Formats: sequence, structure tokens, C-alpha cells
Amino acid sequence: MSTPKISIIIVNWKVRPLLEKCLESILADTEDISKEIFVVDNDSRDGTSEMIMADYHQVTMIALPRNRGFAKANNLALKQSSGDYIFLLNPDTEIQPGFFKTILAYFESHPEVALLGPRILNSDLSQQASIRRFPNLISQLLVLFKLTKVWPDNKFLQKYLAADFDYNREQEVEQIMGAAMIMPRATYEKIGLFDQRFFLWLEEVDYCKRVKDAGLVIKYLPTASLVHHSGISFAKERIFKKQLIFDWSLLYYFFKQKNIFQALIILIFLPINLLLTAGYAWWKNNYQNE
Repeated sequence: MSTPKISIIIVNWKVRPLLEKCLESILADTEDISKEIFVVDNDSRDGTSEMIMADYHQVTMIALPRNRGFAKANNLALKQSSGDYIFLLNPDTEIQPGFFKTILAYFESHPEVALLGPRILNSDLSQQASIRRFPNLISQLLVLFKLTKVWPDNKFLQKYLAADFDYNREQEVEQIMGAAMIMPRATYEKIGLFDQRFFLWLEEVDYCKRVKDAGLVIKYLPTASLVHHSGISFAKERIFKKQLIFDWSLLYYFFKQKNIFQALIILIFLPINLLLTAGYAWWKNNYQNE
């Protein structure tokens, strides 16, 4: 059996209708491209496994007995993949026509690129912000203090969120959104698996940091696009639980990629963040729907 050109890996959690649209968009755009598709389901209990086995015989289904998180689920499929290129994709996305031919042609003419992020659009086809710079201590303290909406125009958040980024221009970047990450197999062989100590959030930031630390190139490509119906899957989780997961990921990222002094500062301020989150959750439950 010949090696597939591309391995497509989708980690799903409770978005079966969107996953179906995602798969249909992939199949419509890859008719003449050799491929293998993996769907890893994190115990959705919504009929995902049954749908895949009944309607998508060309898809390899990996059904997990419990939610193992984004990094662990991706790693299970990465270990089984064999394509020349690897495409990590969220289930709440839809590929736009010509996507695969564009990215494959790009890689063939740019062998120096180790990781690629496409243009990502919102459901209404407006531009979705998908490029950021690496987190630093000040920007993440502002995030923990919930100031991203209250004080969005401060220079530290503006820099972290790459507010000055030109989404119409191909360019080298620090980090790309985990909803759509494409790499040659050589990148995976050099960098390895995702760090499974991240359950969700910042695992793709950590991966991008490892790619950059290895001296490799990450690029953004505006000529290949997909729609991302952002945040629908994890919106099903409670606010406080989501914050706990994010806080752990942030703390671990700083211990791993920064230094113990910065990590301890993050740790000191986490209780304030959790109090703010609890207050917001209480307000939302008691007053928002009035």
C-alpha cells in the first residue's frame, strides 16, 4: 500500500453535526489526493462513533472511553499516521474549495517551512484572529485579571494578540491556532508528540515554541482558508471548570517554557483569577438571563 499524501487528524467532543459537515468538506476537496483520516472521539456519547462507522468507511475511528484531552487524543492518531504531511484539524471547521491543493503545492515549493497555519474565517466569513505572539508574564497577568475586554487597547495585550497582524500577507509567525495546523512528517519526527500534561489550551503554543526553539520556520498562509465555528465544543463546559483547566495549562506552560520565578508569580495570582471567575459565573447564572 502506498503512503498517503496527507494524514488528517480530528479530535471530536460533542459536536457530531459539525463534525459531519467537516468531513464532507474534506472529502469534497480531496477527491484526487491520497489521504487517511482519523477521528478521535473523546467520549462524546452523542452518536459520533456510530455515525462514522455507518457513513464514513474511509475514516479510522478511535473511540475513547473517557475524555483524555486534546493533546492525548491527537497523540494517539499521530502515532498511527503515515502521511507525508499531517493536518491537525478541529471538528467545528469547514474546508474551503481548493484548500488541500494550495497547501500541498505550498509545501512542495517551500521545503523550509516546518509548520503552517491557514487563513481562518468566522462563521460569517469574516477574518478570525488566529495568530498570536508567545505569552509573556505581563500579558498573561492581564488575561488572568480579565482585562482583555475592559482594557483591550493596552500595548501588552495588543502585542500578545498580534493586533497589528496583516492577515492578507504570507509571513513568518510565532504561533498559530491549534484549530488548523499542518506540518511535513519531518517536523513531527523532529519535534515529536504533544505534551500530554496539557489537557486543553496552550498545548499548541507549547508545540509552536518547541518548533521555534529547534530553529524551524512557522508560516501563515492567507491563500488557503477554512471556516471555524469557534468554541462550540468547549462552550458546553461550565465556566469555572474551563477556567481551572486554562489556569493549570498556563501555570504548567510558564514552569516549562519560562522560569520558576515567573511561574510562581502566576501561581500567586491564580486565586484572584478564580475568585473573579466565580463571581462572573454567579452573576451569569443569577442575572444575565433576566
